[in-house]
Amino acid sequence: MTNRNLKAYATWQKIIKLLGLIALIGSFVLAFWLYKLGILNDSNALKDLVQRYKVWGPLIFIVVQIIQIVFPVIPGGITTVAGFLIFGPFAGFIYNYVGIIIGSVILFLLVKVYGRKFILLFIDEKTFYKYERRLETSGYEKLFIICMASPISPADIMVMVTGLTDMSLKRFTTIILLTKPISIIGYSYLFIFGKDLVSWLLHH
Repeated sequence: MTNRNLKAYATWQKIIKLLGLIALIGSFVLAFWLYKLGILNDSNALKDLVQRYKVWGPLIFIVVQIIQIVFPVIPGGITTVAGFLIFGPFAGFIYNYVGIIIGSVILFLLVKVYGRKFILLFIDEKTFYKYERRLETSGYEKLFIICMASPISPADIMVMVTGLTDMSLKRFTTIILLTKPISIIGYSYLFIFGKDLVSWLLHH
């Protein structure tokens, strides 16, 4: 890179870090908004919201999920749980699944095209090299499959790092199509269980 390109790259890194902070604040605002609407504790409020935004609601949510995967500055777990809370278990799963699959494929392809430079826009070098070292291990694909199925793994980072391998788009897509339902459902159950546990602890 020339000095000019390095400066531009550093500027983009700062912008993305700022977007990450804004997204984090926005996530808290979203949680507060859901609470004010009563969605977190009132099933009637949930039904009213879904009825009000029958068409645009799902489309907007899917786009948000795609964006939070492609540009991982929005906490994905929050949007995943929000999908279940807003649309219910079945529709929430479908919309989450569609958005996450499309976003993951786009992210994988972006890394295939732009390589390490793209990844380093979102994570620091220390974190990147920690995951890059795992590419040299013989069981990397098994690790990738486990991470895609796990609700608590750094899925976006794993998708980006896997984009540096010789894994084909077909193989990658097959893996996430089969494993993502497990992580989506698992994360939502973890949230529900955690919420119930906190509620129980507060009342005992």
